[in-house]
Amino acid sequence: MVLLTIICFKSRKSRRFHKFGASIPHRPVEDIAFAAARFFEKGGSFLNYYMYFGGTNFGRTASGPFLGTSYDYDAPIDEYGLFHQPKWGHLNDLHRAVKLCEPVMILTNPVYRYLGTNLEAHIYQAPGKTNQRSSALCCAFVANVDTSQNANVTFNGNNVSLPAWSVSILPDCQNVAFNSAQVVAQTSVPAMRPSIEPNSIKSWESYQEPVGLWGNITISANNLLEQINTTLDGSDYLWYTTSVNIIAEDLQGEVQQQLTISSTRDALQIYINGNFSGNHTFAKSSLSVNQSIKLIIGHNEIALLSMIVGLQDYGYRYDRVSAGLSGSINLKGLRSGDKELATQQWRYQVGLKGEALKIYTQEGANSILWTSELQAPWTQYLTWYKTSFATPSGSDPVSIYLGSMGKGQAWVNGNNLGRFWPSLLINETDCSQTCDYRGKFTPKKCRTDCGQQSQQWYHIPREWLQPNQNLLVVFDELGGDVSKIYVATKTVATICVHVLESYPPQLDSWSQFQAQPKVQPMLLTPEARLECQDNQVISSINFASFGNPQGNCKAFHQGNCHAKNSVEVVKEACIGKQTCSILVSSATFDTEPCAGISKSLAIKAQCQAISSTSLKTKLEI
Repeated sequence: MVLLTIICFKSRKSRRFHKFGASIPHRPVEDIAFAAARFFEKGGSFLNYYMYFGGTNFGRTASGPFLGTSYDYDAPIDEYGLFHQPKWGHLNDLHRAVKLCEPVMILTNPVYRYLGTNLEAHIYQAPGKTNQRSSALCCAFVANVDTSQNANVTFNGNNVSLPAWSVSILPDCQNVAFNSAQVVAQTSVPAMRPSIEPNSIKSWESYQEPVGLWGNITISANNLLEQINTTLDGSDYLWYTTSVNIIAEDLQGEVQQQLTISSTRDALQIYINGNFSGNHTFAKSSLSVNQSIKLIIGHNEIALLSMIVGLQDYGYRYDRVSAGLSGSINLKGLRSGDKELATQQWRYQVGLKGEALKIYTQEGANSILWTSELQAPWTQYLTWYKTSFATPSGSDPVSIYLGSMGKGQAWVNGNNLGRFWPSLLINETDCSQTCDYRGKFTPKKCRTDCGQQSQQWYHIPREWLQPNQNLLVVFDELGGDVSKIYVATKTVATICVHVLESYPPQLDSWSQFQAQPKVQPMLLTPEARLECQDNQVISSINFASFGNPQGNCKAFHQGNCHAKNSVEVVKEACIGKQTCSILVSSATFDTEPCAGISKSLAIKAQCQAISSTSLKTKLEI
């Protein structure tokens, strides 16, 4: 058995995970299909995709550090359980084509045939064995591994058109059933639809997390303790507190006092005498801090809140990677000289008071006094917020918008949704200008979302919800605008397809053809197929053109060849239906818009819930 794991959406070697502050990695489905087809072409027998079904790092399970809560990674099935098209459909077509070759692939090994520069075939053939059509069992994979030049080859007396960086599968060694670069599957564009339930988000209440020591159980030491061993990974938070006495002479002059920390990790907040002095976050594992502070004559309390964003989970001795404060902590700018604080007595408080009281549960929330008077601007650090909402009707997956918040965690009915950090924007220069699937894949090749927030939407499993009065608790370290939080459902809003008349027919057509004693020409015609989700129908056609349309789902436009009745034909076939299909041929449109050129059909349509009043009105019109 030969095993291959295709890294579809990220590379573990180069740690191209979805990280807070980092652009989003993508791997085009044409390249994934090419890699998978090449594997089977050369005799592979067991293929693993990573990931095929996206997930969510609920709670504090995201590692890294700095890994985002979403573990979706552009997978064929997203973290909400929806098909990510065309990725799901195209890979499904690939494996259906391989399945057609299964009878001969399990009997023999492939034989290599040279077809030209960067052109080759691998042929599975079993002499003496026949298929349903009484033909010899034979399957061929014909490949063009050139990164830029398309090719036409003659194979077994037939012309095979091969786009650059593609593999064609011929289940009978005569006819093409699938090409990795020719995507006939539709593209689905999802949308977040705000919940229309009355009072879905009620008024908010707040609770201020105390600064520094808040409980009776504390730890004392005359040195800086490592955070993970101190918290036992029970919380992202650890308070480091100490005090210092300042005489009047130390504050004379115009020198600004500075607190310098030689090494800390992930995130740190500094409080002097209960007042916020600074916030620091780090893109690297550890960095130094130099913070201006304001001291008073006499006793001064210093409270440092160290915050980790996931545990290290890779690399040499990753289990020994430390967190928290280490090295030296110096108080500078005093007339009497610098003070080293790292070796004096420190007192430690593990976690937050709100965590200890579990105020994200109904019982815990009822145990404290919440403040209902909230006013903008929302700049309060270390603040808990509480509200309730009704569950959106229907069965579409549920999500919550947290893009107006700073950094923290959120809970629904006591279940931790994960960490959020939308205030950290993605580097403007970290994205690709173009995304060409051809050639060797690298994680830097196709990256998006530069300049955008790290993550705005967070998945709420419906299993966590009750019909009404769902408790939503948000803890924000930096301050955010809770008035802009809202609940929504994720659904497919727009669907598109673009199919050339030269493409192979759909795989189900191939299966019918394979069982027929004679070729039926209509079964060899490709189709443009559209499908909305369950309980949806196609409500409108935004674009349709049979000819040589240009662009993609974001922006289709007519070329210089166009059948004038394209929109009418597509509307007739699709409006009011969940699924529809249109044969990509001049006969469908009763016209030959441009004789002598290869044509295609591009469609962009909208899906809408069946129960929608606006759809009913539109259909009646």
